[in-house]
Amino acid sequence: MVGRSGAGLGQQVVVDNRAGAGGVLGAEMAARSTADGYTLLLTTTAIYAILPNLRKNLPYDPVKDFVPISRIATASNVLVVNNALPAKNVAELVRLAKDKPGTLNYASAGVGTPAHLAGEMLNLLADIKVTHVPYKGAAPALLDVIGKLHFRGRAGDDHGFSQEIVPMHIVDGIGDVKGLVRDDIPTRKGGEKMAKRAGAGETPYTAYDRDIAARAQRWLHEEAPRWRDRPWVLFVSFVTPHFPLTAPPHWYYRYRRQALPLPKLYARDQRPHHPFLDTYARTVDYDTHFTSEDDVRRAIAGYSGLVSFMDEQVGNVLRALEDCGLDRSTRILYTSDHGDNVGARGLWGKSTLYEESAGVPLILAGPDVPHGRVVATPASLVDCAPTILEAAGLPPAAGGRALPGASLFALANGAQPERPVVSEYHATGSTAGAYMLRFGHWKYCHYVGAPPQLFDLEADPEELSDRAGDPRCAATVAEGERRLRAVLDPDATDARAKRRQAELLARFGGREAALARGDLPFTPAPGTAAEID
Repeated sequence: MVGRSGAGLGQQVVVDNRAGAGGVLGAEMAARSTADGYTLLLTTTAIYAILPNLRKNLPYDPVKDFVPISRIATASNVLVVNNALPAKNVAELVRLAKDKPGTLNYASAGVGTPAHLAGEMLNLLADIKVTHVPYKGAAPALLDVIGKLHFRGRAGDDHGFSQEIVPMHIVDGIGDVKGLVRDDIPTRKGGEKMAKRAGAGETPYTAYDRDIAARAQRWLHEEAPRWRDRPWVLFVSFVTPHFPLTAPPHWYYRYRRQALPLPKLYARDQRPHHPFLDTYARTVDYDTHFTSEDDVRRAIAGYSGLVSFMDEQVGNVLRALEDCGLDRSTRILYTSDHGDNVGARGLWGKSTLYEESAGVPLILAGPDVPHGRVVATPASLVDCAPTILEAAGLPPAAGGRALPGASLFALANGAQPERPVVSEYHATGSTAGAYMLRFGHWKYCHYVGAPPQLFDLEADPEELSDRAGDPRCAATVAEGERRLRAVLDPDATDARAKRRQAELLARFGGREAALARGDLPFTPAPGTAAEID
């Protein structure tokens, strides 16, 4: 609804979800807003028909403070119970409640909400006592997100968050359809923009990240204090240093003035050749548009400037956390979805298994985390879920819903779990699946239909020498493949990914329609138009 409203109005529409008190907090904020026609309140009947009859001193007048516009939806009350409860119908539930009075509970989003009244009506009609447990919203632990999400983002999609504030989802709910083409891939259009736009300036991305940082600070000052008695999780997601490599001038020139070295193995006679890398370099031809060493240094300055700009925004959020007095009681997890090659080996963007792309920062701080410790044990982004659950005091999922990964708190305190750490790639610029597995100080890369790679990250952290062809490492290559196949079948996984991509491609009109749609170099920030080449 937000996306369509913004498109229809020709401007950005922002949702500020004020959960709590059965809708009173949101109604109070709307009532106190300037009556300029730009603030709309979307709520339930609770604030009009229920709460005025339950509370004497509401911070708003349901008649005088609001002008009704329209009813947009109706909803039904549905009685559901935990699957573990020995009651499979209403009669059994009523009998259980009478046999064990006061032992059953029911939850609602707050006192005075429709769910609260429905529960009390059941108590009266059935002459039972099921205890009401009000929450400050629909979830016991608040999980808010501010910024980039990159999900499909269609109406009705549940991404697991209590609210999404200025989220950035993929274009039209389908994104870069051309990336589904996995055979005979033509060179992508728009590759010249990487070199052309590298320099000093501002972009919708830098403006978006500033807005994200500002909203996160506001959330910490205004929303977090309301959750003193319950855990909360705030996911702040920035976009930069994603290209375009246009950095704010004060950061760009800090690096541009330096004698920046060229990327490692950048000279054409130094670049490694491998079928996977050559296909990517041909398909995503960013480097062909860099005509001089100065062009390359300009791009590096742009990327480095964006990193510092993003660090600045993170610093602003952490400073707000400190100003609110929450820094000593809040655990902080900092990471990224991927890295960037930034010209190394003549490659730009992500999409490779080298550490520049596949390796991401992972920093954990807060209570129960040793200060200044560097952990060499390989970790993965799948470790984030159990870590966040533990930090919020929630039990880990069990049985069929169990999540992979290990607690980063345990790793930070010395645990060394015996488990594989795997990355895989099945997307833009690849004709076959690629897999990376870490074990010990070795990094094994497996490519469907192409030779493997092997790197000794202890002796060669820059991955300058591929050891896969060294006869002395044959046993290590075999061990890497054995460990990978213990986790997944690379050929079957590749085939499954391609089948799914073929199904999506057919749904969106097939190969020719995807090629005709064009290339989407990056997802636009909210309120800005997509650039499709």
